[in-house]
Amino acid sequence: MTESSAAPCARLELHTLSSAAQEPLHLLPCVIHRQGPAKVTEYFTPAIREAPAGKEVSFRGRVLRGQEVTVPEGYMGIVLKEDNKPFSEEEDRSLTVRTTFQSFMQWNLETPPSADDVLVRSLAWPKIAAAVHTPVD
Repeated sequence: MTESSAAPCARLELHTLSSAAQEPLHLLPCVIHRQGPAKVTEYFTPAIREAPAGKEVSFRGRVLRGQEVTVPEGYMGIVLKEDNKPFSEEEDRSLTVRTTFQSFMQWNLETPPSADDVLVRSLAWPKIAAAVHTPVD
């Protein structure tokens, strides 16, 4: 790539938003070293239990504690899928909307989720941004 050429960009194919399914979403505290599709519904069908400390589920013999997290009002969560081309830093990327969601289950390993979790705190940003940008009389 030469200095005068434009930097590559990621393009979101907005027309795919209207046909995207709404599916349950689970945020697990793990890293999966695999690229490509996975048969998630075949291997992760959570039997969620109500416990004194909140929701619980077992995953590979470990207890996960969870809570349902709602997307802030006026916003929508989306899961994106990249086209099947091999990744290149020099080419534009095309993203489609695979799934939309208004809430998701956040799971922690053995400790109950709380309002102090980084993800939950980050969802407060729309309210903070609105307050910061509201004109003062």
